Amino acid sequence: MSEVNGPPGTAAPAAAAGTSGLPGPSGPSGRSGRSGLSGPSGPRPVGGWTRFVTARPRLALLAALVITALAVFAGSGVADRMGSGGWQAPDAESSYATEALEREFPASQPNLLLLVDSGTATVDDPAVAAEAARLTERLAAEQGISGVTSYWQTTSPALRAEDSREALIAARIGGDETEAGKTLERIAPAFAGERGPVKVSVGGPVAVQQEMQTIIQEDLLRAELIALPVTLVLLVMVFGSAIAAMLPLLVGIVAILGTKAVLRGLTEFTDVSVFAMNLTTALGLGLAIDYALFIVRRFREELDAGADTRTAIGTTLRTAGRTVLFSALTVAVSLSAMLVFPQYFLRSFAYAGIAVVLLAAAAALILLPAAFMLLGHRVNALDLRRLLRRGKRKEAAAGETGKGWARFAELVMRRAPVFAIVTTVGLVLLGLPFLGVKFGTADDRQLPAGAESRVVQEHIREGFPGSPGGGLSMLVEGEGTPAAYAGLKERIKKVPGVRGVEGPLTSDSAAYFNVLSGGEAVGQDTQQLVRDLRALPAGSFDTSVTGTAAVLVDSKDAIADRLPWAIGIIVVVTLLLVFLLTGSVLIPIQAVVLNALSLTAMFGAVVWVFQDGNLSGVLAFTSTGDIETTLPVLMFCVAFGLSMDYGVFLLSRIKEEYDRTGDHERSVTFGLSRTGGLITAAAVILAVVMVAIGTSRVTNTKMLGLGIALAVLMDAMVVRSLLVPAVMKLTGHATWWAPRPLRAFHQRFGLSEGESAPAGSSGTKSGPGEPTADGEIPEAGSRDGEKVAAGA
Repeated sequence: MSEVNGPPGTAAPAAAAGTSGLPGPSGPSGRSGRSGLSGPSGPRPVGGWTRFVTARPRLALLAALVITALAVFAGSGVADRMGSGGWQAPDAESSYATEALEREFPASQPNLLLLVDSGTATVDDPAVAAEAARLTERLAAEQGISGVTSYWQTTSPALRAEDSREALIAARIGGDETEAGKTLERIAPAFAGERGPVKVSVGGPVAVQQEMQTIIQEDLLRAELIALPVTLVLLVMVFGSAIAAMLPLLVGIVAILGTKAVLRGLTEFTDVSVFAMNLTTALGLGLAIDYALFIVRRFREELDAGADTRTAIGTTLRTAGRTVLFSALTVAVSLSAMLVFPQYFLRSFAYAGIAVVLLAAAAALILLPAAFMLLGHRVNALDLRRLLRRGKRKEAAAGETGKGWARFAELVMRRAPVFAIVTTVGLVLLGLPFLGVKFGTADDRQLPAGAESRVVQEHIREGFPGSPGGGLSMLVEGEGTPAAYAGLKERIKKVPGVRGVEGPLTSDSAAYFNVLSGGEAVGQDTQQLVRDLRALPAGSFDTSVTGTAAVLVDSKDAIADRLPWAIGIIVVVTLLLVFLLTGSVLIPIQAVVLNALSLTAMFGAVVWVFQDGNLSGVLAFTSTGDIETTLPVLMFCVAFGLSMDYGVFLLSRIKEEYDRTGDHERSVTFGLSRTGGLITAAAVILAVVMVAIGTSRVTNTKMLGLGIALAVLMDAMVVRSLLVPAVMKLTGHATWWAPRPLRAFHQRFGLSEGESAPAGSSGTKSGPGEPTADGEIPEAGSRDGEKVAAGA
């Protein structure tokens, strides 16, 4: 491992590579060009992992093909077993009350609504009433249906539209989300459509969830059909070689199919959200391409430097491969933080994210070396850019790209205070709209305007009296007398914000009241009413409150309670992992702060666009005036992990060069010149995938895709290109400082992409000397003191 333990201003230790058993610096542009050489001793023997993955490459690829085929079989139908809910905390008071009411009073918690439209007649017309009665009777006879009630049975004004042209039949479909969805699919065709003098439309929470699940599956297929060919074209533009371009895509496909099989297995034991399928596709393609880009690029560098295939693979795995593994671990930790939350919606993204990250890394580290072993220099075959280059040499073009990034880094560092201040202020300003965020719950307005279940809910919202969906149910448990219930009802009526109280409806062991709110369904007044009702003295009764606003209150409380733990996990583990990579105390802190800054634009845009409704016409969604409570948490964890992915790529190359030369500014220039184009290309490709996800007709999926695409682009093009070099210039050699105990810890356990400093050499001053008169530094471990051009 390579460490930097000298004080600021001193050269980093770098012993001769021949003493370390690791190859000396190699590759073009700033390295000796003797890839795979270990000082005078000649080629370094390949390591155990390289031998393992290259010993039988055909067998390895065949095994991967068989495993992938099995994954296709194992993961088939996974979306049909997923739920479209999961926003409710299962251990919350509202969840307990909902389950108890479903058990004791099925009619109190209807999840199926049949909207009966009487056309030009009124709902009280005898022919309409007779047909509605038949529909009600048929629905009650269906298996799995309970608590059937209708306007024609109860004459309740709440079940009849104000224009008397529409009325409702309500029922409860039993079972979990999957069972309820299957029941709805079975019975809906028998009720929906023209039925004699009436037209029936199917709505209610189960219908909304079922339609959302269907649309998500359709949109995901369309997103994949968009993303795959566009991604392939971009990869060809990046690599030139069609063969090299196919490798990242194949790694992504393996990761996606493997993750679907993992999720299919998890559905046997726990609830998994269908929304997680979008993250599987996005991260499966995005991270697999990131990792494969990094590894393929390094392998081609080693080949260009003159290494044979096996030695190039060994060097690639010890450098880029190590960084990929480290990056995957960092991203997985960021995503695993969602496991601390009780909502299965968030936990599902952790399941999918961890699985796809680890599978992408495994595929990149196992399948790519096997493919390299078979391809060798043919990895550069089918160069499709020749027609466009008109005779330009590929090496010259690549060199010019690296020099361009080097000049850009030098420009940023010459004006470091200006770039640091302007960039930071700009990012903070972009994030200001998030200060006005309002949290709400997902409802039918997530669906496109023409979706049947949404149309039903809109008719209820706009045409029926009261505040549909805004009512609260108070479950009352314990033995009570009519007088005790009457006294409790009077106390409920006196609570500020209560418009009316219905009930009680009693059973042998419980009762419940319907409490009508005077405010909006999930408005601040209704949320406060939930808290006031829960604080209301109930005497000998045990009471609990549920309803849409109560679920929102409990969800916000659950997230607020667990959020510090999630952030703590991400921050602490990120600090530790980046320290293990760099050996610096300051760089991990910079990484956390700059990553957080890279997310400000995303959060500001989410509020400005999706909450406030700007661009809603262009993006084809309906603004509800709030943001679903769990979405910012999800977007933070995913975007932070992806930002760390790019941060690790950049820092690893900066650290590698600093270990080799001890020149801080040159190291920053080298790191950006080596990874700037790569990170930008990877970010653009990942943004394309996320934008394809963002074309979904479901608002939350649209928000997730477009928001993360913005965060990725801001991180790659602003934070990594401008803020990181500016800040590292300002902190200078102090960037690499660490107290003696931490230096010793890093010496023992540290990780690095660089190979020039062996473990145990830290703290010595045997590294490269000061710059020569012409600004060049002798290469560490070289036999003849050959020089490396500054800024390479």
